[in-house]
Amino acid sequence: MTIRVLLADDQALLRGTFRMLFDSADDMETVGEASNGREAVELAAAERPDVVLMDIRMPELDGLDATRLISETDDLAAVKVLILTTFENDEYVAQALRAGASGFLGKGARPEELLDAVRTVAAGEALLSPGATRALITRFLAQPEPCTTVVHERLECLTPRERDVTRLVALGQSNEEIAERLFVSPLTAKTHVNRAMTKLAARDRAQLVVIAYQCGLVSTTTEPAGYCARSTQD
Repeated sequence: MTIRVLLADDQALLRGTFRMLFDSADDMETVGEASNGREAVELAAAERPDVVLMDIRMPELDGLDATRLISETDDLAAVKVLILTTFENDEYVAQALRAGASGFLGKGARPEELLDAVRTVAAGEALLSPGATRALITRFLAQPEPCTTVVHERLECLTPRERDVTRLVALGQSNEEIAERLFVSPLTAKTHVNRAMTKLAARDRAQLVVIAYQCGLVSTTTEPAGYCARSTQD
């Protein structure tokens, strides 16, 4: 399957460089270019790309607001946003996640890292660059907006195992790591993660992380206890 990518950056030279990179990959194609956030939203609606590569600082509408508009539009639920910026700091990471971004990568990334990042996000996984550490993210997500009544009601629908995997996703664990931790197969771990995402109406794993911290499913200072023992509740 070809991954369709939309480029949103106010620098034409960078857009041209990214276009050449993506179009040279066998599994990707560039479907449009936006020079500001408003154009990015409009093109996302028109082209329905798989991934929007979004800069943060752009004229008219910045990348964070553009990401929020895309993620809040029901018809664009399948569109993933990967934030790519030189401003790789903890506050921007938290804002990007809250806005609905599925990943965050610094512009210092190597070409192959960027290609892999787009593939990761397109597959529905969350991606954070090495500079966006879990400690920094949790520091800001520890001061969240209130968890809504609707989300609390959805939380009540999670099984104990789905709560477990949601906590572990929030700690940055992959399906393979979750499987090893909970003594289940990677496929079973993935199934539980997907069910939790569906019940919580999370677009992807990144949004699952946000919900977990906002609603107190995971501590910001200590790892949740109780995962070392084998569980029988699958």
